Amino acid sequence: MPKLYEYLGLEVYFYADEHRPIHVHGRHQDRETKAEIVVENNEVADIVFKPVRGVKALKQPHSSDFKKLLEHYADEIVQKWDDFFIHGKQTKLQKITQRLK
Repeated sequence: MPKLYEYLGLEVYFYADEHRPIHVHGRHQDRETKAEIVVENNEVADIVFKPVRGVKALKQPHSSDFKKLLEHYADEIVQKWDDFFIHGKQTKLQKITQRLK
């Protein structure tokens, strides 16, 4: 389970056996939400947040933090997805300690 980010108590990661569409999971304690990143013409076109079956969704303020992180790092996440799932490169955890604006 490659962990990409830690942000204000929120963990953002891929599962090692993931599939397309490009997506990440955001988790805080026992709650989790998935975010699909829609790419069109090699650019991020949209981010769609979805519940994870059988798990309670993130609640505030963590759902807003997850959204803000995805909006800020979407392009980087797409690159990390390609690096990990296509090129077999390991990803390095990034700890973000400042609140994103």
